[in-house]
Amino acid sequence: MNLAPLQYDEPLYRPPSEGRNLIIQVTLGCSFNRCTFCAMYKSKHYQARPLGDVFADIDAAARRWPDADRVFLADGDALVLPTDTLVAILDRLAAAFPRLDRVSSYATPMNILHKTEDELARLRARRLTLVYVGVESGAATILSRIRKGATPERIAAAIERAETSGLAVSATVILGVGGRRLWREHVAGTAAVINAAPPRYLSTLQLRLGPEEIDEFIARFQRDGTPFEPQDDDGVLAEQEALLATLDPPRPVVFRSNHASNCLPLAGILPADRDTLREIVAAARRGAPVLRPEFLRGL
Repeated sequence: MNLAPLQYDEPLYRPPSEGRNLIIQVTLGCSFNRCTFCAMYKSKHYQARPLGDVFADIDAAARRWPDADRVFLADGDALVLPTDTLVAILDRLAAAFPRLDRVSSYATPMNILHKTEDELARLRARRLTLVYVGVESGAATILSRIRKGATPERIAAAIERAETSGLAVSATVILGVGGRRLWREHVAGTAAVINAAPPRYLSTLQLRLGPEEIDEFIARFQRDGTPFEPQDDDGVLAEQEALLATLDPPRPVVFRSNHASNCLPLAGILPADRDTLREIVAAARRGAPVLRPEFLRGL
């Protein structure tokens, strides 16, 4: 029996919480791929993989890991695929893995809104139960500066459509993306979106620009003459504290800042743990030795 590992088209990315789960590539790259802060798929041209190749990977994975119960569909936004294609993939996964409990994928706000609630419910019925959505910011000016391709209103609508259809949304926002000049707009807009359309999970990342994207990011950010001045740790903590102070979702949201890019790991439930989390941030700003060492931070 051939039990060789799957051959992935690199680079391969997945959320931290998917680290122990089976990954099946159903697309290559990202169908949007124009965000100025992100270099994840700049080396790839987007394409949907042939269904036969996807099925072959599923069958090969089932021979090697027959007890797999969680699957992540890569690459950047599997939800861009037609619903019937996704249904076929999910049905194949269910047949191949008797213990299958959860399928997840990245999803852009645009791709969620391109599907009806009935289509999303069809996918949910086949165990696609979690989508990871990059909100990044809820401020219109920031979204334009980073070329996100979505407005605050459409981001909120996408989160609400997914959640209403039974898909849990794990949303991420980026601390520091507004720099020192626009961080207040960034915080206010982000809190407004999350309060209007609470995802099941909310995580913060901290802006880290590599050499591949820094020039384009800065050039687009300051097209109107507003310079981009990066936030230091204290500035990021001020953002975090202000964000926590204004987040008041009408339903519980699991909050995390445990991604390796963050200077301060946090975990709690909003709004119940908001004051406790704010006190941890305030203590860090007063000098409590709780910040993650720089050498342990990364993407």
